[in-house]
Amino acid sequence: MGWLLILCLQFFLCTHVRSSSSHFLCRLDDSSSLLQFKASFNIDTTDTNCGKLAYAEVSTWQNVSGHVIGLDLSCNGLQGMIHPNSTLFHLSHLQTLNLAHNRLFPTQLSSQFGAFVNLTHLDLSDTKIQGEVSSYISHLSKLVSLDLSMNDDLKWIQEVTLKRLLQNATSLTELVFDHTNMSFIAPSSFFSFLNLSSLVAISLKGIGLSGNMMSNENTLCLPKLQELYMSANFDLRGQLPKLSCSISLTVLDISQCQFQGSILQFFSNLTQLTFLSLSGNNVGGELPPSWLTSLKQLTLMDFSGNKLIGRIPDVFGGLTKLKTLNFKNNCLEGQIPSSLFHLTSLSYLDCSSNKLEGYLPNKITVLSNLTALWLNNNTLKGTIPSWSLSLPYLVDLDLSNNQFTGHISTAISSHSLEYMFLCNNMLQGNIPESLFNLVNLTNLCLSSNNLSGFVNFKLFSKFQNLESLSLSQNSQLSVNFESDSELFNYSFPSLRVLELSSLSLTELPKSFGEIFPSLVYVDLSKS
Repeated sequence: MGWLLILCLQFFLCTHVRSSSSHFLCRLDDSSSLLQFKASFNIDTTDTNCGKLAYAEVSTWQNVSGHVIGLDLSCNGLQGMIHPNSTLFHLSHLQTLNLAHNRLFPTQLSSQFGAFVNLTHLDLSDTKIQGEVSSYISHLSKLVSLDLSMNDDLKWIQEVTLKRLLQNATSLTELVFDHTNMSFIAPSSFFSFLNLSSLVAISLKGIGLSGNMMSNENTLCLPKLQELYMSANFDLRGQLPKLSCSISLTVLDISQCQFQGSILQFFSNLTQLTFLSLSGNNVGGELPPSWLTSLKQLTLMDFSGNKLIGRIPDVFGGLTKLKTLNFKNNCLEGQIPSSLFHLTSLSYLDCSSNKLEGYLPNKITVLSNLTALWLNNNTLKGTIPSWSLSLPYLVDLDLSNNQFTGHISTAISSHSLEYMFLCNNMLQGNIPESLFNLVNLTNLCLSSNNLSGFVNFKLFSKFQNLESLSLSQNSQLSVNFESDSELFNYSFPSLRVLELSSLSLTELPKSFGEIFPSLVYVDLSKS
């Protein structure tokens, strides 16, 4: 319902006014204020910020009476400024106000917002409001939910403003400040303000916190906390936050910061986690087996881009809900534990860019939901098992930069594959015919192997979505282009990168440019 005035419906917007007629009535002055507020904006019907816009039936507003206690105008394509004298501020009984996903530039979060002393829910996310957050926001002592996210030019300059807000709003359960500017607030102060026992969800993505956190300054003891997002604070350094008493935590995302320390020291009591991302930090040490075993509810674990060492513990058998597991770019060594290949719910596995070695299991029967398998940049050896090329939903496969030997399986049946990288191994033999049934391929790399035999280049035209093809550095492989008359009936409309260096190549056709209309890079050297 756009311009959504939720009257006596959603959010219980109209109160019951006592009168002899005992009807749900409303006062005329609120109706007038609403109509004047509406008239102060332009409506952009092309704004697709929320997908399909939802416009309110403003024609009904003139009959509105009583106290308006809830107003939801989110995703209405509003364009214009909320002036300090706006009639919006006449709606003094508002309890919920949602203006999210509009264009209110250059509105400021001025003192007038502090007059909504009955507000419990305020959502101004993605409205392009700007300037300094007024200290009057601390007057909103009844707030339960506050969302100011996605307003990059909204600045928290005075620490005392945030401090008083969190001191006064003792019922606050949800705090969302993503992509506002909090770079003026010291992280040590910020953590001390956040110790509000009512908080259930905190989201602080990309707010510009910077500086070095000492271990005695970043303890968050929030017994009701269930969700904590602090990602993309790129200059926030020091020890991992201590969260041992936040035992209700289910979602923890502190990725893309510069935290350090060991996992067990800070998170040992967090056994209810369903989502855990520490990617892009400096977390070191070994993975604690006992703690990993306790994470029975976990669906996502992302430790990529850290400094983890030692072996991956073979304790994943009980993590039956795990869907995403990412150990990319660490210093892990040893074999990939067999328990990882028995996770029935797993859809994404990335152990690339480590020091892993050994063999992949010959037979797997339970990874039927896997869509991405990234094991590149290790020292894995042996043959590439046939199961890795027959997973029904596999989209991304990267086994490049290892020491795999033997032939590529002749029974390739992963018809969903789009990205297939087997380059920089020691594979030999022919390119199997079954590979050309992977009609969804967009990127194929078989370069730097010992492949041999003869291949008709026309076969690759089955991949009409192909963007990158690399067969280079296979000196025993012969690639044949057909004559111009035969070439006329096929082309590579999407191919942008073609690498055919250091192999046996027949003479190129004169119509080469017509066959590859989108090509931006080609390497035919030493062929």
